[in-house]
Amino acid sequence: MIPILVVSNTPYAGRTFVSLGLALKLKEMDYDVGYMKPFGTVPVKSGPAIHDADALFAREVLGLTDPIETISPFVLDFEQQAMLLTGGLKDAQKRVLAAFRTLKRKDFAIIGGAGDLFEGALTGLDALSLAGAMEAHVLFVEPWRGDTSLDALYGAAQLFGERFAGGVLNKVPEAALSRVKQEIKPFLLKKGVPLFGAFPKDRFLESVTVRQLNEILNGKVLSGETRLDESVENFLIGAMDVDSALTYFRRTPNKAVITGAHRSDIQLAAMETSTKCIIITGGLQTNEVVLGKARATNTPILSVPDDTFSTIDKIEMRVGKTSIRERNKVERARKILDTEFDMFGFLKSVKAKT
Repeated sequence: MIPILVVSNTPYAGRTFVSLGLALKLKEMDYDVGYMKPFGTVPVKSGPAIHDADALFAREVLGLTDPIETISPFVLDFEQQAMLLTGGLKDAQKRVLAAFRTLKRKDFAIIGGAGDLFEGALTGLDALSLAGAMEAHVLFVEPWRGDTSLDALYGAAQLFGERFAGGVLNKVPEAALSRVKQEIKPFLLKKGVPLFGAFPKDRFLESVTVRQLNEILNGKVLSGETRLDESVENFLIGAMDVDSALTYFRRTPNKAVITGAHRSDIQLAAMETSTKCIIITGGLQTNEVVLGKARATNTPILSVPDDTFSTIDKIEMRVGKTSIRERNKVERARKILDTEFDMFGFLKSVKAKT
């Protein structure tokens, strides 16, 4: 078995995106692939037990038959946290390593790391501890932050030493892709840091559903209940005159329009274009004319309690930071790895037979 620990040093870097995409690609190449999330942080009830939501989703998407206790051996829920603080939690790493050993007949075991390199340190389930205990190859996922990302990748290589297999850069803006591939990749290689991929910033992967938006904004659904699972990729503020607004609305697909309840002209104009939902701020409702058209066109209208600027702040804090627990996003991840991930270089680095 070749264990691959997928880690990063910042939340929402794209670890799950890379982990599931890589697992799917390896399965396509006829490798027997296992998966586990050793340090679960999103507890959900699964039968009588508590398991991690990402792990449950991965088991379903990858078609795994391994017991869920293997894929999600430890979740830091309220009970485990209380035991940790009182000194009663002492076997977390032992539990995880026992589950890990049951995957020994697999060709690969993909291990999804925690939120950063040190999360889970108190339980011995941080990235450094697991890399050593599992004798795993480390794949480091770094979201593009300009030249600071070079320091992060080089620093990770120094930190993990011989365990470091290489890295990928995620969420790279289109304008920077050429420089990353032509200048940064060869520079890092000279520094002993193989870069297996530079993944472009992808609006769809960073999108949120209307339902997620409503939850984030603590809103109330006024119409369009059957379209709440559609994805929103763009956001526009409806504060201009209606003629100007229409110009922008027509240019911007798959959008949410944020506006006040009094701007019924903007709301009606938005429904003439590719609008996924209308967000009405201030906790108010719109008029019956707008509601009638929304029901006729099945357009979701959300009434949210905050003012426009507070609503925008909440959205900006969460856009690009949503879970990949959606099948269509996993398929997009697989396609990106098809074209942008150096699978041959990766397999060579981890000394896999091809």
